[in-house]
This record gives sequence, C-alpha cells and structure tokens, in this order.
Amino acid sequence: MKIGLIGAGNMATALARGWGDAVLVHDPDRSRAEALVEELGGEVVDSNAELAERANVLLLAHKPAGLERVAREIGGGAKGVISILGGVPLAALRAAYGTTPVVRMIPSVPVEVRQGVTCHARDAEAAAELEAQAVALFERVGLVVDLDEAQFEVATGLMSCAPAYVALVAEAQVDAGVRAGMPADVAGQLVAASMAGSAALLQARGMDTLAVRRMVTSPGGITARGLAALEHSGVRAAFDDAMQAVVAR
Repeated sequence: MKIGLIGAGNMATALARGWGDAVLVHDPDRSRAEALVEELGGEVVDSNAELAERANVLLLAHKPAGLERVAREIGGGAKGVISILGGVPLAALRAAYGTTPVVRMIPSVPVEVRQGVTCHARDAEAAAELEAQAVALFERVGLVVDLDEAQFEVATGLMSCAPAYVALVAEAQVDAGVRAGMPADVAGQLVAASMAGSAALLQARGMDTLAVRRMVTSPGGITARGLAALEHSGVRAAFDDAMQAVVAR
C-alpha cells in the first residue's frame, strides 16, 4: 500500500520513521518534506492533487483548520483517507470528502520507536477494506485500541499528551537528583531506565498499580515517605487538572 503524507510535521515524521518506508509527501513547507525524503527516501510531490493520484491512501497530517481547503485541492481524487487530525470528527471528514472512504486514527509520538498507542474510531459506516488496512498499518508501530469517537478527548488526555507528561516528570526527577548531588547524566540514565522498567512491570501485572506499589513500599520506608510527599504535593489533583484542561477545549 502506497501512502501519501499530507504534511511533514512532528507526528507525520514520527509515523514515517516508525514505518521505515520511503515516502510520498507534500507539505507547504517544502524544506520539511525534503528533509523527510532525504532521511527515509521517496519523493516530494508538488501538490495534494498529484499526491492523491499517486497514492493508494492519503494520510491527513496537516493542520486541522486546513481540512476543507485540502479536500478541495484533492477534488475527489483520493482512493481512501486516513485522518490523524486532532479534534476533527468523522462527520466533518465525511462532509469534506463526500463518498471517499475515511478512517479516523489518533496516534502518539512513540510510534517513532514502534512503541506508540493509536486510538481507532469505531465506525459502522467505514469501508471494511480501508479500515483493516489502517489498523494493520498502525499496528506496525504499536498498540491500536478501538474506541467510540465520543471517548477520543479523554483518550487524548491519557495517551497523546503522555509523552510530554512523562518527559516533565522525568525532568523533575532528574532535577531533584541533581539538587541532591547526582550528576545529571547519571540521574537521566537512572530515571529513563526505571520508567521503562516500571511500565513493563505494570503491563506484566495487568496494570495492578496497587500491587506494584506494595512491592516496593515497606512500612515506614523511603518509598512510603516519598509517596506521602507526592500525595501531599497534589500529584493526583495535578493530573486530574490536566485531564480537565484537555477535555474542556
């Protein structure tokens, strides 16, 4: 399946790197498209209309506000469309693309290292062949979860934002270690490896968070004191506030 990327921004680049295939790509910022082609091979295409003619499926990775403009440029020439546009529902995609089959997916940036999570919008009207192709394509770069579209905003707060949240938590831990006398590079190694291992342990334990906490929390011990300090500082409330900020948009 030959995929045409409309847009060469961060998420399109992450997906392309994860797939590892040569790309057909169009971006108004030609330098971004050229950089992606130089890295992975392929070709920069001069227009969205030409891209639609040459690709089996178009991946919409442009700015959401450009939905109708891009659809007009394509002019009904697309064979199938996969959208990763944030905040653009299936109804809007169908209104823009008419009878062209559409699928809606929302991936997370770790698709670049084939450890991403992609939410797939359940759709009773979807073309079965395109839907199967889209799911298989995104399963190459991580986990695909089928969700009702109404749950996409919450899902975004959990998985799309997660790399930034995890990076912030890691940064805070490293900074705390540096203040306590640990060299920054060593603190970074400890934190990154510990986060990866802890995530793997949680998955192995079926996301039994209480069991994992009890494994490392002795009564009155250092972990118990650290957890109490985090709770006192409002770690749960902070994440709840972040979720509300995401879904309130």
